[in-house]
Amino acid sequence: MQAGIQTAANIPELRRRIVFTLAMLAVYRAGVQIPTPGINGDALAAFFAQVGSLFDMFNMFSGGALERFSIFALGIMPYISASIIFQLLTVVVPQLEAMKKEGEAGRQKITQYTRYATVVLSLIQGLFISIGLESMSAPGGEMVVIDPGWSFRLMTMLTLTSGTAFIMWLGEQMTERGIGNGISMIIFAGIVASLPAALANTFRMVGAGEMPLIMLPILLLMVAAVVGFIIFVETAQRRIPVQYAKRMIGRQMYGGQQSHLPLKVNMAGVIPPIFASSIMMFPQTIGNFIQIDWVQRVSAAFAWGSLPHTLLFVGFVVFFCYFYTAVTFNPVDVAENLKKNGGFIPGVRPGKKTADFLDRIIVRLTTIGAVYISAICVLPTILIQEFNVPFYFGGTALLIVVGVSIDTLAQIESHTVMRNYDGFMKTGRLRGRR
Repeated sequence: MQAGIQTAANIPELRRRIVFTLAMLAVYRAGVQIPTPGINGDALAAFFAQVGSLFDMFNMFSGGALERFSIFALGIMPYISASIIFQLLTVVVPQLEAMKKEGEAGRQKITQYTRYATVVLSLIQGLFISIGLESMSAPGGEMVVIDPGWSFRLMTMLTLTSGTAFIMWLGEQMTERGIGNGISMIIFAGIVASLPAALANTFRMVGAGEMPLIMLPILLLMVAAVVGFIIFVETAQRRIPVQYAKRMIGRQMYGGQQSHLPLKVNMAGVIPPIFASSIMMFPQTIGNFIQIDWVQRVSAAFAWGSLPHTLLFVGFVVFFCYFYTAVTFNPVDVAENLKKNGGFIPGVRPGKKTADFLDRIIVRLTTIGAVYISAICVLPTILIQEFNVPFYFGGTALLIVVGVSIDTLAQIESHTVMRNYDGFMKTGRLRGRR
């Protein structure tokens, strides 16, 4: 590992990408500390101290920005919601589907539309949040908003929308000029930033006798076991053998070689829990800030940790596992590409039979992946309710942290292999390399 870090530091391009990513994450963390104007910070902190675990989950994904109600309080979730909308519309609307098939130019147009939708969603969320903040007060009766009115609402809408747009720009810059997926890295940084406080709270509870001391080593072992299980499944592959026929081109004989088509067990990665969390957070946000009787009843019925919330969340996770896999992997295109290059799967006819064969395998792998992600994401609910675990062990947060770490290491590995013909680590290389 030490040799791998030294090798990465000696590659100028990789070093610049890593430094740029760290600098952008530092800018993001600095923005989290800047409060939104017009808010009584002490009253807001007192209010958050008495609310339930839903706002703890919001706060975790925003890296503490919601608790401080900083300019980044909305986080990156409006952008993720807009991405979900346009990915669904791409399947339904023929114009967007044709635009997607245009290549890079079409994808850039869809990305531009996604940015516009992000701004619209941020303005809507900012309006509802500002209205809700005006009715919030600390336990002592002190109002959270210093000077309520339309001036505060418009200023909050503009501030929060600008913060989300800036985070969106940071993520795109990190994807283009840094290491890893920028949006995932921002969520990763927000979750990791909350872990020290969660660990400190755990040790405080042990010291105060609120949690038995024996639970601490058991908890650490469970964390290690779940992390190991996530790494095992995230790197697991189904390798389909592919045979290439021999072809005579001029006087040279080409082909006749054997290869394999690697299919990941969890092909959708961390996208399903992120999308599902974004959808579940949006109505809960509105429900907690709009003081209408029927809205409050619906919000209470789907509160975090309740059975309807858990079932709906699992349903969204399963749906997005299948949906995102179908969007990113097309068996018909893969079968056609194999046929054009003279490749075939032994025992399977080229063309439609190959596409059907790949489709059956993808459905089975996605089913396993959906069950795995659902089990991991529901784990914190069980731990918090049954064992009173004080922080979000496992679940969506740990899955995102481990998944983003694996993807980032894979990109670093590809850069080092391309430059030095050797990996980032001398042993335990990421699966897929020989």
